[in-house]
Amino acid sequence: MSEYCFPPRFLWGISMSAFQYEMGASKESVDPNSDWYVWLHDPFNVVNGRVSGDVPENGPGYWDLFRTDHDWAKWIGLNAWRINPDWSRIFPRSTEEVKVDVHRDEGIIDIDITERDLEKLDKLANADAVKHYEEIFRDIKEKGMKLIVNLYHWPLPLWIHDPIVARDSFLREGALGWYEERSVVEFAKYVAYVAWKFGGLADMWSTMNEPNVVWMLGYNNLIFPPGVICPEASLRVAINMIEAHARAYDQIKRFTGSDYVGIIYAVTPSEPLTDSEEDRRASEISDYRSTLWYFEAIINGILDTSFGDMFEGEKITRKDLKDKADWIGVNYYSRSVVTSFKEPYFYRVVPNYGFACSPRSKSSDNRPTSDFGWELYPEGIRKAINLVKVYGKPLMITENGVADSRDYIRPWQIPTHLAQVYKAIREDGANVMGYLHWSLIDNLEWAAGFRQRFGLIYVDMETKRRYPRPSAFIYRAVSYTHLTLPTT
Repeated sequence: MSEYCFPPRFLWGISMSAFQYEMGASKESVDPNSDWYVWLHDPFNVVNGRVSGDVPENGPGYWDLFRTDHDWAKWIGLNAWRINPDWSRIFPRSTEEVKVDVHRDEGIIDIDITERDLEKLDKLANADAVKHYEEIFRDIKEKGMKLIVNLYHWPLPLWIHDPIVARDSFLREGALGWYEERSVVEFAKYVAYVAWKFGGLADMWSTMNEPNVVWMLGYNNLIFPPGVICPEASLRVAINMIEAHARAYDQIKRFTGSDYVGIIYAVTPSEPLTDSEEDRRASEISDYRSTLWYFEAIINGILDTSFGDMFEGEKITRKDLKDKADWIGVNYYSRSVVTSFKEPYFYRVVPNYGFACSPRSKSSDNRPTSDFGWELYPEGIRKAINLVKVYGKPLMITENGVADSRDYIRPWQIPTHLAQVYKAIREDGANVMGYLHWSLIDNLEWAAGFRQRFGLIYVDMETKRRYPRPSAFIYRAVSYTHLTLPTT
């Protein structure tokens, strides 16, 4: 059996989220100034089972133990590390007093942030946090890994978003986060500041991680902040996040000149339940709304305010949104199987496939499922790559992994998914630059807490000690040899 050999310059790495990794080893590591921190501590959420009751201050402690984790990455043989600073750490207090010029037409089309504005922001920033992030970034670089800086991985400062007031007032009172246009402006200031401070260290940039998860689970679900169900609000948030990405892209370009400013997106390819014309059309609509709708806006400058005929609206051409990504990060975990449904939705998700399965079981397709109840479907990562390949941008797998506390299926998950990535490169002509596994260490899985273990490295949350799982040795073998075995 011959191996699959990846290109010599292929990046092997991991992705992390500041909020999920940082807290846990010291009082100094605790950041209580974000919406997610408040959300996980809210008694109403805990009592009603919307969150697990686990809190980030009991987490793996990366803020203090980052050198240890970077050493583990080097032991595995990794050459890339994706990280984000948390906005609430950098600016725990409002930056609204720093006035900038905002240009509007059909939306916010440009934001002028000057060197003088950045100097004012510097006085408002948490200097200790800025210094500490610089230490973390430098250690990544000194250990020979490419530094991929992502600017936003879900938590917002409380002065931008108070999720409890927003929830209890049903978006009528308080700081309303991405529901408000002001967040676009304040995000651009934060991004410009981080680019100004760390532009000499970052090898690649991403404005956001999985914006689609924010607008889908925050406004069509009760477990993510602000926990309201309002499709119209979801669309408004999505459009604001598109503008925020575009304006953030502009700022990174202006203050760093980087050729690698991208976006990281949760790509979940859809498949029809049957081969009927109605189900195939349902699958196309699902792919459009979940993925292509967003990229049509930020690559082609076409903003569909109807969200695929779900609302009253039209397709608007906006030059200020066009060509706002140099590369695309693909986060893939599973697929979605759909069947036709009534207007205006046109499709519904079929249970017992994809993300809609029971934990530690088998899907209707006889596929294993994770501790989370997510179906393992390796073929889907190739489909995810090809779904966004049409936009002609370099790609990277920026998240792929499995919740598997026993490490039963992760040793199979890694090579089977990598085999499909290889096929996308060699057989489909996809320009895939690298693969970043989620995750190096066990961490806080948002509302689900510490029960869902994604780490190649097991973390004892009491002692903070790290122990490699068998799957870590498999990923180590891949990264050192650039080889993975073909799988059926």
